[in-house]
Amino acid sequence: MNDRGKLYGWIAFVAIFAAISYASRFSGETPDDDILYTWSAAIYGAVELGIICAIALLIARGRPAGEYLGLRRPTSWGTAAGLGLLVVIGVVAIAAVLAPLLHPGEEQGLVPDDWRPDRAAPFAANFVVVALLAPVVEELMYRGIGYRLLEPLGRWWAVVLVGIAFGLAHGLVGGLPILAAFGVGLAYLRSRTRSVYPGIILHGAFNSIVLTLAVTT
Repeated sequence: MNDRGKLYGWIAFVAIFAAISYASRFSGETPDDDILYTWSAAIYGAVELGIICAIALLIARGRPAGEYLGLRRPTSWGTAAGLGLLVVIGVVAIAAVLAPLLHPGEEQGLVPDDWRPDRAAPFAANFVVVALLAPVVEELMYRGIGYRLLEPLGRWWAVVLVGIAFGLAHGLVGGLPILAAFGVGLAYLRSRTRSVYPGIILHGAFNSIVLTLAVTT
């Protein structure tokens, strides 16, 4: 089955999205530390993720969802749990080494510095977007259709390229190595389990923990 057109479409999406992300990053605007306490951020994030999800489904159209999007039961939940733990340990270790030098949290500017109970409602809405919607959509786009289209190049090529694409999509410089490492780990998890479900769970848990720690410590 020839998927060359679908691959080109996915590459075009990644290139355009990364270009927009970096253009926004280098525009000179200072990130708002309280952006996750605003309703507008939740609405914008949900709409953006809805568009990305629609593009992923459009690229995968006409192909089996289980194979092309990874929407199928993993080969082993035990293997998924073990590999997921290794991914977390690896990413935390890389972040511990690089974070003091690159300061990725400050660069992205999304994580609040403290808890504001008066803005709990919009924060909860943004929490859902970041910890639930984003992991689902990003796993479908990168570890789902992206990994499947790159897999004919070889497992490791697919794993690494998907990880890099995931990192570039966030438009960060200092945070790129950490995000790419996380993306590689999630792609490897997908390659071993043949499913995006473990990645969605791990991605969602990771984002949830980061946001929770940010406002509680």
